[in-house]
Amino acid sequence: MPDLNKLSSYDYQLPDELIASEPLSQREKSRLLVVERQSGQISHHVFEDLISFLNPGDALVLNQTKVLKARLFGHREKTGGAWEGLFLNSPEPARWIIIGQCGGKLKAGENIIVRSALDPSQPPLLLHLLQRLNEGQWLVAPHQTGTPEEILARYGCLPLPPYMKRKLSGAEDEIHYQTAYATTPGAVAAPTAGLHFTPELLHKCQQKQIDSVRLTLHIGLGTFRPIKAEMLSDHQMHFEWCELSAEAALQLDSVRAAGKRIVAVGTTSVRTLESASQSGHLQPFQGETNLFIRPGYEFHSVDALITNFHLPMSSLLVMIAAFAGYDLIMEAYQKAIESRYRFYSYGDAMLII
Repeated sequence: MPDLNKLSSYDYQLPDELIASEPLSQREKSRLLVVERQSGQISHHVFEDLISFLNPGDALVLNQTKVLKARLFGHREKTGGAWEGLFLNSPEPARWIIIGQCGGKLKAGENIIVRSALDPSQPPLLLHLLQRLNEGQWLVAPHQTGTPEEILARYGCLPLPPYMKRKLSGAEDEIHYQTAYATTPGAVAAPTAGLHFTPELLHKCQQKQIDSVRLTLHIGLGTFRPIKAEMLSDHQMHFEWCELSAEAALQLDSVRAAGKRIVAVGTTSVRTLESASQSGHLQPFQGETNLFIRPGYEFHSVDALITNFHLPMSSLLVMIAAFAGYDLIMEAYQKAIESRYRFYSYGDAMLII
């Protein structure tokens, strides 16, 4: 039996051609691997078949975060050296936290000149570097008025994962790298399990008396930063902001009281629900979480999970191994590879029940 506290236990070999770099034209036509925890059965379906595995009274929990055009390109005013950065959040008005890279060492007091990624006619945006923070992050002052979403809409592009091997997002990404129910701007990556849903499929769920409950987790460094410690017990997650409203908590309590299931759509929904359940039962929650779910964790508020296929040795793979059991998940991943499933953000999905 592998040591489940060791990061290397969560490695697997994936052929490059199974990495999905482009979205399917029809979201609901992706494949769906169904994993049954109690029986250990693994079966193959299409995502639109999901509704047949859900029962009246169950609740789908959807992360309504919206991906910002957070990737920025520019140069150092002082040297002209190329710079590439990522907006992370805005802790207060007219102050941003960004992470970036360039040739040479940046210093407080410098300016970064940002050019619009998609519209060269835009006048440049100046970012004034105020303070160096931890792990390559900077506190900066943007010299333009407007909300981060407004400014980034003019200058940025969607921050696609590096394995897609293209820096600039295209017209299809503008549609497909957002969930159909994204309403609350703040994420720097998409909650990818939700990318498979269409308004029509959600309507069919509603007709079957399967409710949709919304929460928010703004995906940041905590979700996609790689684990560097070999021992999982030494890993510290980055903080991410999330919210579960009192109304949503009450609705989910009613689902459980009726003997029905809470079906989390994506690992970010799991993190939010479990962060709101640290007392042992679900409560309203608003604030930052650095909850790291790994084998041995006791789940309080999730009965089933819809998720994509995640990178080897990632915190997301560790989480689903905690939920479904290590052996069953590694078997499911091997079967998905043998059956040529598409992996990662634009890839296929898994339902764990």
